[in-house]
Amino acid sequence: MPLAPSAKGTVQFGEYKTWYRVTGDLGSERPPVVVVHGGPGSTHDYLLPLAGLAEHGWPVVHYDQLGNGGSTHLRDRGADFWTVDLFLAELDSLLNSLGIADNYVLYGQSWGGLLAARHAAARPAGLRGLVIANSPASYPLWLEEMARLRADLPPGVNETLLRHEAAGTTDSEEYYAAMTPFYEKHVCRLKPWPREYQASFYEVYNDPTVYYTMNGPSEFHVIGTLRDWGVEDCLPDIQVPTLILSGRHDEATPKTVQPYKDLIPESRWEIFEDSSHVPHLEEPELFKKVMTGYLGSL
Repeated sequence: MPLAPSAKGTVQFGEYKTWYRVTGDLGSERPPVVVVHGGPGSTHDYLLPLAGLAEHGWPVVHYDQLGNGGSTHLRDRGADFWTVDLFLAELDSLLNSLGIADNYVLYGQSWGGLLAARHAAARPAGLRGLVIANSPASYPLWLEEMARLRADLPPGVNETLLRHEAAGTTDSEEYYAAMTPFYEKHVCRLKPWPREYQASFYEVYNDPTVYYTMNGPSEFHVIGTLRDWGVEDCLPDIQVPTLILSGRHDEATPKTVQPYKDLIPESRWEIFEDSSHVPHLEEPELFKKVMTGYLGSL
């Protein structure tokens, strides 16, 4: 049976639980948009504005990936547990549990974009479309560009960051303070940050297990298990119409995004001129126009 509009709950994923939220009616004819958040180790909160797509007829499914938010937390698990395959299996589990595996669109943001691309490359029969938002195609490309963006920060900032990274003191207040100019320039340019964006940051802070294990202590110091990982190898296998989104000031720079455009057969790329890493928050009206236009074309 389709879920009622605006339902929240959990579905079983093995011995764990995945928290989800549905906005709109999954029984409608239009495919639901399943939102895959970033991190890894963040939560759905900062992507909640996408629920507005339901007003235009597309149901929206948000969920918290295992390890954070409303899903099961597992602070004692090590790097061998937190794998890409785990999160791919969780996504499959969610689609099947909600009864939408035969008709859906994926929206993957940041890390979620890489995860969604890997999922799409397996050519699931029910996938109708794919949106890759603010995602690098690989972490080696990401790290290359991070070095360039860091070098352009105000004098002394990168030196402070490098000193703490070398000393292993990335949990210090000075390191956090030095992170701020980068985040304000390349992650979210709004001041103050919207509540939903702050909420996701608080969730990561409350349980950084997944983020620290797979990513590292910051957006630009990736020393976790993903540091050598990417999806370029599988992009030619994606067979659905794909919309690529990024911001002009995005930490996911054009060089990190270009492989999606080059390698996905049916793709188009929209760059938001006044945005960094979260155009859905920074340019909401244009974002809505681009998304509804894309969804209407499927």
